[in-house]
Amino acid sequence: MLKNVKCECGHVNPHGTIFCESCGKILEESEKDKKLIDMRYEGSARRSQTYNKTIVDKIWNFFSSVKVGVWLIVVTLVASAIGTIFPQEMYIPPLMPASEYYEDQYGFFGKLYYQLGFHNLYSSWWYLILIASIGVSLIICSLDRVVPLYRALKVQRVTRHEGFLQRQRLFGVSQGDKLEDSYEKVKEKLKAKRYHVREEDGNILAEKGRFSRWGPYVNHVGLIIFLIGGMLRFVPGMYVDKVLWVREGETKVIPETDGEYYLKSNRFILEVYDKDKDNEVFGDAIDRAGMVAKNYQSNVTLYKKKGDTVPGEKPELEKVKDFPIRVNEPLKFENFALYQSTYKLDELNKMTFALSEKQTNQEFGTVTVDLYDPKEKFDLGNGYSVEIVSYFPDFEFDENGEPVTKSRIPNNPAFVFKMNTPDKPDGEVSFVAIKQTIEPFGDNTYKMAFKGIETKNVSGLTVRKDLTLWIIALGGLVFMIGVIQGAYWNHRRIWIRRVNNEVWVAGHTNKNWHGLKREIGGVLEGTGINEPVDQVQEKQEK
Repeated sequence: MLKNVKCECGHVNPHGTIFCESCGKILEESEKDKKLIDMRYEGSARRSQTYNKTIVDKIWNFFSSVKVGVWLIVVTLVASAIGTIFPQEMYIPPLMPASEYYEDQYGFFGKLYYQLGFHNLYSSWWYLILIASIGVSLIICSLDRVVPLYRALKVQRVTRHEGFLQRQRLFGVSQGDKLEDSYEKVKEKLKAKRYHVREEDGNILAEKGRFSRWGPYVNHVGLIIFLIGGMLRFVPGMYVDKVLWVREGETKVIPETDGEYYLKSNRFILEVYDKDKDNEVFGDAIDRAGMVAKNYQSNVTLYKKKGDTVPGEKPELEKVKDFPIRVNEPLKFENFALYQSTYKLDELNKMTFALSEKQTNQEFGTVTVDLYDPKEKFDLGNGYSVEIVSYFPDFEFDENGEPVTKSRIPNNPAFVFKMNTPDKPDGEVSFVAIKQTIEPFGDNTYKMAFKGIETKNVSGLTVRKDLTLWIIALGGLVFMIGVIQGAYWNHRRIWIRRVNNEVWVAGHTNKNWHGLKREIGGVLEGTGINEPVDQVQEKQEK
């Protein structure tokens, strides 16, 4: 076990301490040259620089490295940037499986994007490990530095060792015996400049702005809180960001509300700018785009489920309120908010066909097919009926020439009808698509003639819930406090010590050496004590 080191002043220092935490005497032989001492951590013993034997030591030393922390942040930023090249899975339209969608829309790179897991990046296990690693690095980096620094500053004595003072950047020696009056003047001036003055055996330590040393560690605390808030978004129920597509007249359950809340779209309204009335402002945009939306909103009704229901039973709904959802004017309830994000005009909803004889065009009845919930059979009476054998909402032919559907959305509906008539009791089969009819078993006597179509407008609403926002905001606030704390103040110390018939003056600050030198000069002016010299500047001039 590594032993502590006892200084001649009596203070016991942890193993690895460079110079005594109390008096400042150099403890290691390698430091007995004339170089200025490194005051970054007050010469204190950091765990990462002292222990390197056990697996805990190695893990601690790995995460305590600033370089490791920076690389973790860089890798996370690069991964996050890649995750924005193509939309995440939650934002793609529900046209087809994600594995097919990315390849279909973006080709080889889309397929690779999906295979590498970037389609669901921010909830992937390896991305969460990266975020957690940054948090661990921040915690260990902070503890590895702030604990020994705090201890060293707390036990520092007023009277510091001669070698400590000589190796400060600002150091000067003055001759003089009768300096009692000068000492009193110096103390008064230091107090006037808001220094905390301590005196011991005729020696002075003046200090101010120590709290600024903790600024970077306050930053770390803010970042850790921010990361915790970000990771909590992946806890079920803490964060929701879903898209709800609802058609006019349709009632749908709101995602992530456990089936408690339902939304009905009563009407979708789209208002556009008029080229004649708004020509001065939007004329160029209208000429370029053809249409510029002025307002689009969904007039909806919010319902809440009343009582419990068994699976498959239609729930009884209780009206909560009517609300017009506009852009930036969401419908809010409990912790949820519904935003108007997009829309789709004139989406196919129902199609009407007539069963007719091809030669005479005589009609024997009509069928109206609900494209989202088609019936299997339509009885037209008098022995006439129509069956839907197959339905392809988004029809296309695959590589084998077989009809398939790309999605469940009726962008290009196609049907395989079986037409039963008194003179054709076994029925005739016809494949019907928009502007296309195929009779796979030869010429038919009857056909399904297109009669009309019904469309509906569709509202795209973003369902959002965020219980982590206040945690993220708190982390940002704490971080900014740390930035201000470390940026606008600095830790300044001035030592004045009598050595025989001389007066030694030394100064240290964590930044703005010119400001400290100028402040010491103002304190010592007219006291007979010489202003200290900047040893770094003096060496550069030589």
